[in-house]
Amino acid sequence: MKRFLPILLGASLSLAVATSALAIERGGSMAFARYDDSAIIDPVWADRNPDLWLINALYETLLRNGPDGSVVAGLAESHDVSADGKTITLTLREGLKFSDGSPLTGEDVVFSLDRARNPDLGPWAGLLGSVESVKAEDNTITLSLKQPDPTILSILATFNTGIVSKAAFEKAAGATDQEKAQAYFAGNPVTSGPFTLKSRVQGASMTFARNPNYWRAGEDGKPLPYLDEVNFVVIPDDATRILKLQAGEVDAAEFIPFARVGELSADANLKMELFPSTRIVYAPINTRETKADGAKNPLSDVKVRQALNYATNKDVLIKLVTFDTGKPMTSLMSAATQLHYGPEPLYPYNPDKAKELLGEAGLSGGFEVKLTTLAGSADDATLFTALQQMWAPLGVNLSVEQVDNPTRGEKNRSGAFDIHTYGWANDVNDPAQVTGWLGYYKQRQAVGTGWNNAEFNELFEKSNSEVDPDKRREEYKRMQEIYATEAPLLFLFETPFATAVSRSVEGYVQTPLGANDFSEAWRAK
Repeated sequence: MKRFLPILLGASLSLAVATSALAIERGGSMAFARYDDSAIIDPVWADRNPDLWLINALYETLLRNGPDGSVVAGLAESHDVSADGKTITLTLREGLKFSDGSPLTGEDVVFSLDRARNPDLGPWAGLLGSVESVKAEDNTITLSLKQPDPTILSILATFNTGIVSKAAFEKAAGATDQEKAQAYFAGNPVTSGPFTLKSRVQGASMTFARNPNYWRAGEDGKPLPYLDEVNFVVIPDDATRILKLQAGEVDAAEFIPFARVGELSADANLKMELFPSTRIVYAPINTRETKADGAKNPLSDVKVRQALNYATNKDVLIKLVTFDTGKPMTSLMSAATQLHYGPEPLYPYNPDKAKELLGEAGLSGGFEVKLTTLAGSADDATLFTALQQMWAPLGVNLSVEQVDNPTRGEKNRSGAFDIHTYGWANDVNDPAQVTGWLGYYKQRQAVGTGWNNAEFNELFEKSNSEVDPDKRREEYKRMQEIYATEAPLLFLFETPFATAVSRSVEGYVQTPLGANDFSEAWRAK
């Protein structure tokens, strides 16, 4: 018996520790420093990241994105897709309530989804473009589709399909009045998510309060959210956000400059979180035969685009710009994106290969390239200086053009650029969004590059109605292979979301899509 005693004691101790952890009373409040304020917290009209990333804190969706990227149950406890992929049936949970205590019913779901898919009411209606009708009978919701849509389950877990109270909304705003709708959402709206909007001072601060009628329970079996309040303070200046965090005036600060990550990681009072993200940094390359001024465009030659990629030392850029927190791109999409395929970093640094390709393209004597960057961006300035030095030995004379963001966007749309800086983070937990944006010519001329590949376009169109997961995976694999070879981008790097959090706070997460998730955050009371 004696020889078993240490094992039994160990098991008892482990059980006691686990029981103690679950017995902790969780709650309190949290102060969160943001880089920008939310202008519109409406699932349908929200368009900027500072708006989008808080929507799910206020408005719950029928389905949710699980921590591994899978789609899991939300307000709907179950769902079913018909064999032909054209009917989605969902069953609402029993006893759901809005923040004001009123029941959340199928009528609210139909109202919310019809509003979300109305092309006159917001920028995201196209996400539900496949939906023919939404009907409710008791707790059963039925979506009839015009054609099979492999993205539909992900869309039902996306911010724009958040469920709002039909009665409260129509009483305050009517069905379609945008101005009244914005006033409603800016006030104290009825919500379905873990929090309610308690107060706000536009451009300065905002407070979320616990929704006492939220349906989910935490790991300890107690109702979520744990926090009584989340107090947001808008502090655009990076250094000031960090100072207030270090002084204990706030409990978390987002978008920590990568240059400060090492310093904050060493702070005993803080947790320096590098959350996995879908954010990629890249540079679109103008692939058109001629430039906007009619001159011949050397970048239209795939060998030249490949050469510039080989001549770019991604490891050095990651060190200079992200301070070793980033990683090289392995595909047109981030590694955190569903159906990503990229076994290794694209175009590892190989100046000899770059020189060989330029020779094959007849450009051994060099040529001129202009990089359009964002004025005032320290990262863009660093990127330009590094690329200029890397490409100079190949005879590539890189010059810079600094513009504001609207001008950069206009140049992208008109094709009046050689190469320009850019970045992306997914809004939807499906690869169709980023793939369509970066590669499908008919959507945005492949992120403005003018790249038009018939096989890629055909595969993308086919994948949008492919309900066989294995076939769709193969279609996406092939699209990523084509894109990597054709190189309409200068493939740079992926970056995490850098947020520093006080060690007194547990459970805060920023999802790969960027959403701020406070639903399971807490501090011990």
